[in-house]
Amino acid sequence: MACQANGQKQLLLLKGEKTILRLHPGDDFVYRLKTDKKIRSSYVNNLNETTVFTHRDTVPFHTIDRIYFRQTKFYNRIGGRLIGAGIVLFAFDQFNETVVQGNKASLDKGITTVSVAMVLAGLPMVLIRKNSQRLNYKYRLVMVERGSIFYRESPQTSPYLQN
Repeated sequence: MACQANGQKQLLLLKGEKTILRLHPGDDFVYRLKTDKKIRSSYVNNLNETTVFTHRDTVPFHTIDRIYFRQTKFYNRIGGRLIGAGIVLFAFDQFNETVVQGNKASLDKGITTVSVAMVLAGLPMVLIRKNSQRLNYKYRLVMVERGSIFYRESPQTSPYLQN
């Protein structure tokens, strides 16, 4: 017998009106408090208007200094595309040289220079990632319920996915 939970709460990290992070009960929650430098890891057990209930603690929003999660920015995606384009350009040049034209494999100076430049420009863009976000006046935690404009139906509780 299955029942649907209609009052599912979500914890959002907002920057203005943009959602940066969405956590549901049961998701991993890695944070640091303002009073100490120890990074704590737990899971979201329940949510209140101003409090996160974790496995062993009750953590008010105002005591959280930093939340740790993996962020991907626009420049990370551009860097990945630059690396991919550099590799594909080099591979297509080698394919064209050997298969289409029937020559031995050789390095074209212009293509090799452009390919290496694209890969070298993309690597730092991919590798530089922000792993945490400090909470301040721009970034704030909010608990939302069904009916809020920020609420998003999770796939697990969607009535369309049930038999």
